[in-house]
Amino acid sequence: MKELINMRSFIAQTIADRKRIAIPIMTHPGIEMNGNTVYQAVTNGTIHAKAIETLDKRYPAAAATVIMDLTVEAEAFGAEIVFSDHEVPSVTGRLLNNEAAIEALQVPNLDKGRVGEYLKANQLAAEAITDKPVLAGCIGPYSLAGRLYDMSEIMMLIYIDPNAANLLLRKCTDFLLEYCKALKATGVNGVVIAEPAAGLLSNEDCQQYSSIYIKEIVEAVQDDYFAVILHNCGNTGHCTPAMVFAGAMGYHFGNKIDMTQAITNIPADAWGMGNLDPVGVFKQGTPESIKRDTLQLLKDMENYPNFVLSSGCDTPPHVSPENIDAFFQALKEYNDSSI
Repeated sequence: MKELINMRSFIAQTIADRKRIAIPIMTHPGIEMNGNTVYQAVTNGTIHAKAIETLDKRYPAAAATVIMDLTVEAEAFGAEIVFSDHEVPSVTGRLLNNEAAIEALQVPNLDKGRVGEYLKANQLAAEAITDKPVLAGCIGPYSLAGRLYDMSEIMMLIYIDPNAANLLLRKCTDFLLEYCKALKATGVNGVVIAEPAAGLLSNEDCQQYSSIYIKEIVEAVQDDYFAVILHNCGNTGHCTPAMVFAGAMGYHFGNKIDMTQAITNIPADAWGMGNLDPVGVFKQGTPESIKRDTLQLLKDMENYPNFVLSSGCDTPPHVSPENIDAFFQALKEYNDSSI
């Protein structure tokens, strides 16, 4: 039986400790190490969980994370998904074409699409990894609405017909509330809510059409033993206050933001996480360059105890194990030198 991890205490301890921790959003390397394809992992909860376990055994991340797959929830609503053996899934086409379609849209049950396989992956990972938190993942309400209605069209809709936009966001949030409750019931210790599309909005609109709904999810599921981490890699710094409005225990940023600026908007008792480029640094870099970039980021953030080293987003397929080794080696060298 897994011992419950008090996430408020865990986060407080990591902030108080002089040693830095790393929680990269990273699952794909584990899929490849196990000889599986992306398609197998995103359609089979057992294969997915095995990838998480493999990475946990090899790397000293402070928490384990599941794949940041932003198609699972859209598929449950009925969106068409394109799958590939070696690339992350993507939504194709447009499920909703007008306000009448929004009115008619039914909020799906959790037995649709691949939701069950993702719940299985989280449960198996939580059962197997007992010495550190396991963080689930789901999409945010505004990003989900954009995948159902079209990303450009939803931006227009919030100005042309805000009532219709809010109805769609209401339905997306109702589904995500139930999904997050089900994720929590698997035994994981938190969820990373990925809301990248909200980074395209102004701070005011981000709060009105994203954070208000995320705050509702936070208030429903977050407690001492379950943390919500809000991820927004579309934010370049303009909507960090709106993110913080949601009341999460942690905030995760993409590589387009200046972490030294972003962290100043984060409450001192919450994690500020990021933000090495998952493609430019992790995938396209060399062990030497990733080590240099990691050490530089750690140095830049040395005055902020609540900083957590991470990738700026989910690391993509085909990141070399040598680059990941270099990332963790840089963390070790930094911690050894700062004691």
